[in-house]
Amino acid sequence: MPPFPVRLPPPSTAAAAAAATVGAVLAAVALRRYLSSSRRRPSASATMSALSSSTATTLVAYGRSPEERELLASAAGSVSLGEGGSGGELAVAVAYEGAAGFDAAAYMGELRARRFGRWMLWSPRIGSTQDLIAQNFAKLPVGVVCVADVQFKGRGRSKNVWESPPGCLMFSFTAQMQDVRKLPLMQYVICLSMTEAIKELCRAKGLPELDVRIKWPNDLYLKGLKVGGILCTSSYEAKVYNICTGIGLNVDNEKPSTCLNAALKEANAISPVLKKEDILAYFFNKFENLFEIFSNQGFQALEEQYYKSWLHSGQRVVVQDAHESQSAGSVVTIQGLTPTGYLYAIGEDDKSYELHPDGNRYCPLLLFTLSINNIFVIYTLIQCPYHVLHASHPIYVRVM
Repeated sequence: MPPFPVRLPPPSTAAAAAAATVGAVLAAVALRRYLSSSRRRPSASATMSALSSSTATTLVAYGRSPEERELLASAAGSVSLGEGGSGGELAVAVAYEGAAGFDAAAYMGELRARRFGRWMLWSPRIGSTQDLIAQNFAKLPVGVVCVADVQFKGRGRSKNVWESPPGCLMFSFTAQMQDVRKLPLMQYVICLSMTEAIKELCRAKGLPELDVRIKWPNDLYLKGLKVGGILCTSSYEAKVYNICTGIGLNVDNEKPSTCLNAALKEANAISPVLKKEDILAYFFNKFENLFEIFSNQGFQALEEQYYKSWLHSGQRVVVQDAHESQSAGSVVTIQGLTPTGYLYAIGEDDKSYELHPDGNRYCPLLLFTLSINNIFVIYTLIQCPYHVLHASHPIYVRVM
């Protein structure tokens, strides 16, 4: 039998981490010897069968090339789960064929990116892909992606926790950036990359184009309903910002709102439907291109394209002084983004306003109430149709 899975408890000390690394290296050597002697590769079914009796969280390592696969398999041997995996054990396997829940060969076959997505960790069920790559950033190659079929501790804005159903495309990946001024705008590049990737994939498959739009700051909407969300986190080390981005996209799950393939069925697109593997590959192909433009030329080079995909151009909201709650308030019109990434609006009095998110949502119809020092607190007048929260949440606005 091939020597996998490699069962590694999360290292809690330097000695444990070293032992885990040594164990992974020895297992990789044994695996190469087995493959050399038997002249056959383990199938995904054999890999998953070997892991099926384990209660540990499973990670299967893939690479675009044999060298990249070996590099990731070696690095994954020292990965720990931390809180994202409920502190449980981690089973790492090297697979040479697509796993049952995700066709890695199909994904890699569509991937054209040179820097992103070429290393992939796949899990049938994990606490959080975002937590895994964030906690193990230094151990994994930059550009790695972690994909899961099911998440039970998925992360959202304001530390919200989501349980993601099967049918979602759920993944997190890493990147790096040096310019802190561009850091807040990274999420907009990622949103734009996903909307453009979906449109390009629909055209390539001969399907009706899905008009997925960006709801500021980092949600994706289709026909008024949320189909995706994006979370970016960063840390600073050695003069570089380490960025972890988590994305959830409703592909096959119509609950709790709608999904891409449901929209295609409504458009009488019987076959083929969109596959998660294709969407992920097209996303990285597009993101790598836009990220290069963004890094070299700044977000202004992408603004026109971004505004074509978002929901807010010309949107009107009401600003009201908190000390004059009975007044009608002032109407402001959203014009675009400020250089720092906030919403830029102009009032009927020609004053300029900068709108800040509350860390949870931005809704089209809002009530703005003045606090102090020209800081406005905005409360939602209507509820968003996706994951509705019962309490109103403020958005802060500053008179520019």
